[in-house]
Amino acid sequence: MFKSAADLVKEAKQQIENLTPQQVSEELVKGDVTLIDIRESEELKLNGKIPDSIHASRGMLEFYADPTLPYYKPEFDKSKRIILQCASGGRSALAAVTLKQMGFVNVAHLDGGIKAWKEAGLATE
Repeated sequence: MFKSAADLVKEAKQQIENLTPQQVSEELVKGDVTLIDIRESEELKLNGKIPDSIHASRGMLEFYADPTLPYYKPEFDKSKRIILQCASGGRSALAAVTLKQMGFVNVAHLDGGIKAWKEAGLATE
């Protein structure tokens, strides 16, 4: 039997750390965390972004996270806390599972994405 995208996201959320907007905000205030926005560039232009987040589109995530490749971004440091974020939490949940498969141990995602962030009244730029 085939799985839907919703099925895959539901399974992913059972394997990862799901954070509320408030939890992400608290971690950002404490520091020593990297918030990575995996939405497409067009989405950032239309809907803004969370201050201090790093953009790395979902389509290139694995390549940005692999230090053996020329696309590697140093923000993807396996020794650091990484929180992923997208529009509503589906892509970031799937991406968090992917990073775990790549050896990242301190990874989580913003459940509900930037939509939940805005609904919680938190700042965007």
